[in-house]
Amino acid sequence: MRAAFVGLFAAMPLACMAAGDWLPPPLDAAAEYQRRVAAPEAMRCTAVETVVLPVEPGQGASFDTTFDATTGRLRILYRMSFNQITEGWNWRPLQAAEGGDYYVFKYLPLGSTREERGSYHAEDKTGVPQEFSVRWRYDYFFAFDNPYEFYPRGTDDDAGLAAEITVPAAEAERLAHGDLRMAMRGRLGGECLSESTTFWKATYSKPVDFTLKKRYLIGKLVEVYFYDAASGRLLARIAGSGERPPDTNPVQPR
Repeated sequence: MRAAFVGLFAAMPLACMAAGDWLPPPLDAAAEYQRRVAAPEAMRCTAVETVVLPVEPGQGASFDTTFDATTGRLRILYRMSFNQITEGWNWRPLQAAEGGDYYVFKYLPLGSTREERGSYHAEDKTGVPQEFSVRWRYDYFFAFDNPYEFYPRGTDDDAGLAAEITVPAAEAERLAHGDLRMAMRGRLGGECLSESTTFWKATYSKPVDFTLKKRYLIGKLVEVYFYDAASGRLLARIAGSGERPPDTNPVQPR
């Protein structure tokens, strides 16, 4: 696996090795989605806009970091193997039959919000009244269909977003134990919003009505950032192989 991991860096876009100084100010994903839903339909998605959003790797994935004490290089890998969007609008069976991807759009997780919506009394088991809670969770994602501008297409576990940085050993340890963060910049598409809803009815053994809403901001991935949460300093920037120069006027936090 180490050989495959090292091989990723040889195949990555060269721009990924160039870090800037400070992370562009990120938007709140939930607030950005809600703002766009509330806007008139013609104004929700503008293809020239880019957004900078924080990535929350804890949603089903995490960083893999390896420090080489000899060279003083910290290798960072965010695996993308399982970041598949399984919504019906992303199924491509004919393309898969020809050797392409079944799930064309991949995702980066942007965080979740939760709501407690009270409770009610009812019976799921006859003759046994009980109290049932009502809970909602909203998961936010950036969906994009150009992943292979950022890493080679492959089926192994090491396929993903990777970078190398030079840091002292103590800094590498601090970053690996919690201060390493990730963000992304994406260019929105003409149809940039999607939502799905799944509901689990409360039962006697699990007395919770649970509603899960998955909300997607959809577009092209432009850049990925690895940064230091303690200082806000940008550690590495990964630009796609076909990317245009950065926008000078990205959408700003509100």
